[in-house]
Amino acid sequence: MKSIKTRRIVLAAVAAAMYTVLSYFGNIFGITYGGFQCRFSEALTVLPFFFPETTLGLFVGCILTNILSPMGIPDLIFGSLATLLAGLCTAKVRSKWLAPLPPVVFNGLIIGALIGWYEAGGFNSAFPGAFAVNAGLVALGEIVACYGLGTLILLLIPRVKPFRELAAEGKLNN
Repeated sequence: MKSIKTRRIVLAAVAAAMYTVLSYFGNIFGITYGGFQCRFSEALTVLPFFFPETTLGLFVGCILTNILSPMGIPDLIFGSLATLLAGLCTAKVRSKWLAPLPPVVFNGLIIGALIGWYEAGGFNSAFPGAFAVNAGLVALGEIVACYGLGTLILLLIPRVKPFRELAAEGKLNN
């Protein structure tokens, strides 16, 4: 029993590390921050579908990533909160085909609003347009990462014996 708990803690820690490293790698290409962001690390946000404990790891990884965000403390708080909420919802989803949807929705809305607020200079008459454009761009990047790369993760995890065994009480039969 203790071994299983330790493996799950390690899995969450590995998710945090992988999220951070993949985000910083994407920053080399300029796609980690900004209106159109396609973080490779966002593909990992499907992990809570199989392993709910990775939600906390993804949250920590996002905090570590957003430390370098050009939008500062607001992105550190709200960007990380978007990932946390997405992970909590993904863990509750019953269909693997819907597992990528919570990150698309939460990041599109929350990060879209954050960038819109930043670009418009606050909540003024320019905010709705800036929000709409940025929510769409962020959601598009999330669709690429979560449905593109994330679907590969959803399809491969059940085929990898150690992951299959770790998630035995999970949702692998979906």
